[in-house]
Amino acid sequence: MNQNVIAAAMSSSGFYPSRPESVEIIQTHISWVFIAGDDVFKVKKAVDLGFLDFTTLEKRKFYCEEEVRLNRRLAPLIYRDVVEISQDREGNIVLGKGETVLEYAVHMHQIPADQMLKKLLRQEDFDSRIIAAVARKLVNFHRSADTGGIIDETGGIETVRRNHEENFSQTESFIGRTLSAFRHGFIRYYARTFLDDHEDLFGKRVREHKIRDCHGDLHLEHVVVTDDQIIIFDCIEFNERFRFCDVAAEVAFLAMDLDFNGYHDLSTLFVQSYIDASGDRDLPTLIPFYQCYYAFVRGKVTGFRLFGSQVTPEDSEAAARTAEKYFELALSYAFTFTKPTLILMAGLMGSGKSVISRELLRITGASVIQTDVVRKELCDLTPTERRLDDFGKGIYSRDFTERVYEQAFVTAKYLLTLGISVIIDASFKRQAHRAAALNVIQDMKADFFVLECTCSDDCALERLARRIQDKNEASDGRAEIYDAQKKDFDAVTEFPASVHLKLDTSIPPSDCIDQVIAFLSKAGQANSIL
Repeated sequence: MNQNVIAAAMSSSGFYPSRPESVEIIQTHISWVFIAGDDVFKVKKAVDLGFLDFTTLEKRKFYCEEEVRLNRRLAPLIYRDVVEISQDREGNIVLGKGETVLEYAVHMHQIPADQMLKKLLRQEDFDSRIIAAVARKLVNFHRSADTGGIIDETGGIETVRRNHEENFSQTESFIGRTLSAFRHGFIRYYARTFLDDHEDLFGKRVREHKIRDCHGDLHLEHVVVTDDQIIIFDCIEFNERFRFCDVAAEVAFLAMDLDFNGYHDLSTLFVQSYIDASGDRDLPTLIPFYQCYYAFVRGKVTGFRLFGSQVTPEDSEAAARTAEKYFELALSYAFTFTKPTLILMAGLMGSGKSVISRELLRITGASVIQTDVVRKELCDLTPTERRLDDFGKGIYSRDFTERVYEQAFVTAKYLLTLGISVIIDASFKRQAHRAAALNVIQDMKADFFVLECTCSDDCALERLARRIQDKNEASDGRAEIYDAQKKDFDAVTEFPASVHLKLDTSIPPSDCIDQVIAFLSKAGQANSIL
């Protein structure tokens, strides 16, 4: 019988003996979930996605039983049993035994949705100690989880390679839609290189039995925190090689999801709490690699929604945006500065410097110093308070501008000495200021780059017209002084191409970032100037 017919029957309150007031339906690319009062029933779709195969009734029954068995490890009170969906003598579809078994479903107690970690994190009074408690819960689970034998074999480096290559193969059709060819290739190169460079470490992890029968899908929506317990549910049951993994991978998954949702400090706390509780000192090396992997996986899985036959244009667009965000996060893990780096964002007002700076901040984690903000702070103004002085007058005079750059350089040098890379977002219209910036890193083991943003006059003027209306914008740049700045700009000719990239920002920002990352990735050979 067509599964859509079964799903339609299960969507009715009358299907359930408890007669709930309503039935909430959640549909993913691999299952239907029917929430009927306090009872939840999950039916697997008859799909074959390569990494899972639910195409026969026997397979769906087996994986339903596996789902209950495996999830009882971390959520014993949630998972009840496997139930039959049958057809009775009159041809009605019923819950339980009947004349003919049509389908199987996992029967669960309803999860308290308001206590899911993802929702708790949004509360202003969220207690960060919960994150440390989740880490300790995971350490205890990993210590007792099965290991050795087939688990070690499945979780070794060859499986890790296979999982990555499968990702890259299955996302080739996404190129040009949710990720660029550059990002696909860059992340692939990163993964392959990391595996080659750390083969001994992966072997050590197997010998030390760090490969365990894990959860395999540990993200925020699968963690529930009640007054007296932490519940972790919905592990991967359909593919052992996704579940038989290094405990570092499991930690990285949740850390990645915290990053994805904007909780970077809690992500760091979670990883450190796990290290403290477990004593596993290999994690700092492995975590970014596995974070990259799982961000890419989530981008892939989200991208699959684009190809569903019943996906609305709105859902497709939302899925595409989410997938792009995951792939961008994967790129951020794949890219690292080889040493502290000072980047100058140079260019005329309206040339896109601040947009590119913000995009780079997300990818590189560098600290951004915006001279528009520094300027306002030096005269006790809020960043968004307008000062529409004439060109070269008031707080935009030559003397005051010197103070602004001096303060920016002091801050940059301090951050660089701490090992933090820095982006200075300024016009850098004077060659003297660019030379002074280069001087900041003298006697320091740091890299130096100049990213010069350019666009057509029409493009810049259009941006300036929009920006002057933006109440959250710190810059006072505007169309009437654009020509004056353009005439007063010292051309950037003093740096070799190895450190100077001229960037046309009239193209989409993501394309600009791809160019910048490709450029910065050559840092090892690029800084012969120094």
